[in-house]
Amino acid sequence: MAEITIYTKDYCPFCKRAKALLTELGQTFIEIELQEQPDKKEEMMAKSGGRTTVPQIFINGEHIGGCDDLFAKHEAGELTFDGQ
Repeated sequence: MAEITIYTKDYCPFCKRAKALLTELGQTFIEIELQEQPDKKEEMMAKSGGRTTVPQIFINGEHIGGCDDLFAKHEAGELTFDGQ
């Protein structure tokens, strides 16, 4: 199974959409909620090349991007979970 990490904020509609898609695709993920763990924001920024918006999604260590990036990969048939 893929290791998926998603950095979120609880009020973010894009975070909710991204999590819903991953769930719909049968994927489990580690959610790092930045309001509960604000110290993780620096970690997220370092891993994502300086991006500060949420969600930021990582699959098997690869930075996928945000919600729109996740949906674009899915719609293009490029979203895989088996060791990208």
